[in-house]
Amino acid sequence: MTIKKAVITAAGLQQQHLPLQTLVSPRGQTKTVAAFLLDEIFASGIESAAIIIAPGAERDFSSAIADHLEKVTFIEQSSPLGYGHAVLCAQNFIGEDPFLLMMSDHLYLSFTESSCLQQLLSVASTTDGPVSAVQATHESKLPFYGTIAGSRISGQKNLYEVSHVLEKPTPTIAEQELIIPGLRAGNYLCFFGMHVLTPSVIQHLSNSFSEKSELGLTPSLAATAKSENYLACEIQGLRFNIEEPHGLLRAQLGMALSGDSRDEVMGSIIELISATR
Repeated sequence: MTIKKAVITAAGLQQQHLPLQTLVSPRGQTKTVAAFLLDEIFASGIESAAIIIAPGAERDFSSAIADHLEKVTFIEQSSPLGYGHAVLCAQNFIGEDPFLLMMSDHLYLSFTESSCLQQLLSVASTTDGPVSAVQATHESKLPFYGTIAGSRISGQKNLYEVSHVLEKPTPTIAEQELIIPGLRAGNYLCFFGMHVLTPSVIQHLSNSFSEKSELGLTPSLAATAKSENYLACEIQGLRFNIEEPHGLLRAQLGMALSGDSRDEVMGSIIELISATR
């Protein structure tokens, strides 16, 4: 399965502002969060992207991603009817094609020569069904993420067949329904903030939509797990959820420590720790 389209959700209350924040890349370039995401998307070979925005936000986002405007379509989510509804807003853009879905409040740092996104797309190229990026995550972080249940695919170290999906489960529910053999106790496979999805997911969303309630994405993913070969790929890298407390700071530190100024940054961190004891 070849992916040529991407959708980035950026219409949520926090997502209206966080993607416009700036950080310094490992090479010393100052960019917005939105620009970092698009850099990675287009470097992977994807040809076009849609950004789901709140009404009136197009001007700010256009300024934030000026170098990529020719490849980007802005789509307004006119009413805050949930994350699933935000994805559904891109239905005409997606058409009948598989697509990449990313969140605008996540940034990534790979442990390998392949970017986190390239790791996901590499798995997607071998299957016709949806693939979600996941990472082993401590139960203290469950309130922030959707979480999967599944089984490891024989002979594949980091690949799982998804059997169930729950949105932000409690540790008690996770222990009852989401334990995956081989993971450290108290850890679960949580979403990494990027998915390769098929048009059937959009159909599930469309069938579930009602203007009287918010539409989440997770129920449609859970339905997909029952009808398609739905895989999860454990990514070798870090995700920085910049919506978390100090998330933007963690992202900046991660990038700084992976760049040419690592020693200087480490020295500054040690100096700050010493001065603020």
